[in-house]
Amino acid sequence: MTSKKTEKLVKIGLGVIALAILVIAYAMGTFKFIIENPDDLINLTIEHLKLVGISAVLSIGTAVPLGILVTRPKFKKYDWIVLNFANIGQTVPSLAILALVMSYFGLGWQTAIFALWFNSLLPILRNTVAGIENVNPQIIDAGRGMGMSSKQLFFKLELPNAMYAIMAGVRTSVVINVGTAALAFLIGGGGLGDLIFTGISLYDTGIILSGAVPVILLAIILDFILGRLEKVIIPRGLRRTNEAA
Repeated sequence: MTSKKTEKLVKIGLGVIALAILVIAYAMGTFKFIIENPDDLINLTIEHLKLVGISAVLSIGTAVPLGILVTRPKFKKYDWIVLNFANIGQTVPSLAILALVMSYFGLGWQTAIFALWFNSLLPILRNTVAGIENVNPQIIDAGRGMGMSSKQLFFKLELPNAMYAIMAGVRTSVVINVGTAALAFLIGGGGLGDLIFTGISLYDTGIILSGAVPVILLAIILDFILGRLEKVIIPRGLRRTNEAA
C-alpha cells in the first residue's frame, strides 16, 4: 500500500472518528450545554490552546538545541545520559509530574506551563537525538568528500535528514499535551479541564463531554495542522525518501 493511500485512509478514519464523537456528544446532551454557554466554552478553549501552545514553543526551544548539542562530537559522550533521562521521564505518569511540580511551585498558571513544558520536552528531545544519530553515514561521508565544513554538514545534511524524526516528536508531544492540559485545571491552570472536572463533581455527563469532546477534536485538528506544516518544512525529496524507507 502506497503512502498516499495510507494517508488517505488515515484522514478518512480521523473523519469517521470525529463524526462519531460529535454524534455521541449530541446524544448525551453536550450541544445543549454548549449552546447555552458558548462564551465559557470559547474562553476555556482559548486558555487550553495557550497552555498547549506556550508549553510546546518552550519545549521545542529547549529540546531541539539540547538534542543537537549532545550529538556534537565534543558532547557525544553525554548522549546516553540525555537519552536515559528522556526514557525514564517518559514513563512517569503525567498526573505525577503535575503533582510534583505543584508541590514545589504551588498552584497557578505558570506552574501548569512548567509541568506541561517538562511533559512535552521528552518526546522531542529523544526524537531529535535519534533523528540526527540515524542519518546515513554515507551521506555525511559524501558531504565531506565534497569539501563541506562541519557547519555545512550539519545545516545542509544532518538537520534536514533528521527533520522527519524531529517533527514526529513534535506532533507526538503536542497531541499528548492537549490531553495532559486538561489535568492542568487541578493545579490552577484553567483550560477545558474546568468543564470536565466540574461535570465529574456534578455527575453531569453533558458537561463532562462538553469539555472532553473539544479536547479530542483539538488533538485531531492540531495533529492535522502539524502534518501539513511538516510537508512545508521538510523538502519533498526527503519526504519521499523517508516514506519509501
